[in-house]
Amino acid sequence: MSTTEYTKVYYGNFILVTRIKNELEASGIVPIIKDEGESQRLAGYASLNQGYQEVFVHNDELTKAMGIINRLKAEMEAS
Repeated sequence: MSTTEYTKVYYGNFILVTRIKNELEASGIVPIIKDEGESQRLAGYASLNQGYQEVFVHNDELTKAMGIINRLKAEMEAS
């Protein structure tokens, strides 16, 4: 079993991921954005998840990041 120092905290479209990324960075968290659809496109393959991205954060910042993401999700659902 492989271990990683990063955990996926969100999966969504480019616009929502950008908002979450900006909020995390404003709090001093440096997220990693993974875009499998773009990687597949660049490699010449078709993609079913075009436009969707994953947000990963370091495990040391996971608790703080989840608090921010849960707040943003609540705000988006309330809108």
